[in-house]
Amino acid sequence: MASFEMNDLKKIGLGLTGFGVFFSFLGVIFFFDKGFIAMGNILFFAGVTLTIGVKSAMQLFTKRRNFKGTISFGLGFLLVLIGWPVTGMLLETYGFIVLFSGFWPTLAVFLQRIPLLGWLLQQPYIRAMLDRFRGRRVPV
Repeated sequence: MASFEMNDLKKIGLGLTGFGVFFSFLGVIFFFDKGFIAMGNILFFAGVTLTIGVKSAMQLFTKRRNFKGTISFGLGFLLVLIGWPVTGMLLETYGFIVLFSGFWPTLAVFLQRIPLLGWLLQQPYIRAMLDRFRGRRVPV
């Protein structure tokens, strides 16, 4: 299993990613407020870039198989900025799923190691569902 070294930039990146998700959540709660959603997008993008590194982020967003996700995420961000937050969030969600579908198996393994959540994820029906999606990439 690959180790995940935690330095200060990665800690800041994880914090920014968390704040990005939080601000996006607030934007949805406040009837798709474009200010909160735009701030969440900026913080999320900055956080992901710091967490995985600038070079890895550039490779993630410019890979040929990720172009649909990158374009839809970017177009969704632009739509949020010009005042169409619902349509923008839908496009961003599709882009997020396509871009980060390769990370779901790693996330599932990480979540299974959290004490209470790990026990819940070990239940037969949930484990069967996770095993079905482990190692799959979202078809583009």
